[in-house]
Amino acid sequence: MSEDRFKIVFDGALLPGVDIGTAKLNLAALFKSDVTAIERLFSGRPVALKRDLSHADAQTYLQALKNTGIDARIESEPSIQLHLSDVHDHVPADAIAEPQSPYAPPRAIVGEGVTGFATLKPFGVEGRIGRLRFLAWSMVLGLVTMAVVGIFALIGLALVSSDSTAGLIIAGIMAFSLCLAFLIASIMISVQRLHDIGWSGWLWLLNLVPFVGSFFPLLLLAMPGNQTANRYGAPPPPNSTAVKVLSALWLVVIALFIVAALAGGLSAIKDEYENTLESSYQSGSVTTDEIEVEVEPDANSAADAAEEAQPPVDSAKE
Repeated sequence: MSEDRFKIVFDGALLPGVDIGTAKLNLAALFKSDVTAIERLFSGRPVALKRDLSHADAQTYLQALKNTGIDARIESEPSIQLHLSDVHDHVPADAIAEPQSPYAPPRAIVGEGVTGFATLKPFGVEGRIGRLRFLAWSMVLGLVTMAVVGIFALIGLALVSSDSTAGLIIAGIMAFSLCLAFLIASIMISVQRLHDIGWSGWLWLLNLVPFVGSFFPLLLLAMPGNQTANRYGAPPPPNSTAVKVLSALWLVVIALFIVAALAGGLSAIKDEYENTLESSYQSGSVTTDEIEVEVEPDANSAADAAEEAQPPVDSAKE
């Protein structure tokens, strides 16, 4: 007697509380397909996503599909033998292709292979970026800002040195424009990082809240992103070598900052010690045994000594 076989059937139903857009994105990420091909599965008629499974394998596939938010079910396969041509005639065109291994993830039949990752949009608030790419883009923003600040500083010094009111106004406008551009770019990067976590981009305003804004950027670095698609789109592409190198530069920056802080602290301690010694010397705390004092004779005492040294005068001879 042969073992009973099962299939996974889906008719477009969703689990309670799941948005249909989120379910389509999750299915697209699971099948490594695009959303257009996945939308054919939501026509309302039953579609066999996987056939000829043992009961254990069917449970494994069903659990993976339920994690995407769809309400699939297990049904028994009919115990009849079908020819390959018959199976081809009865399988819908939008059914899921059979993988070679029963444990391999199912794939949708599409015209061309797709990566299943979202397109990066550095100059916008749409899309998602992970933690390493957040660090890398922040590093690029910082380097570009430093270069632009250096150029603006030279231009500003040239304008200010002319002692003209127009030069001061132009330098102020340039500084304001640079700060505004840096702020906008920083907001875009932070909003995409929030989207990767699954949070609203409006939470960036927490940076303006006292005390909360001091550790909120650290929270963006600590929280991992969603591995599958969420309501803000598909996951970002894998990190490239450039992203890893740029994010690692933050370790160099932190190390230099620590070394500079230690050097400044040691210099301050040395200056304080030297100032303490100088103050002690000036206040007379040094013992008199260590100082040789030369006392000059008084003028009156010198005159008296000279008078005593003169010989006495005989008054009879005079």
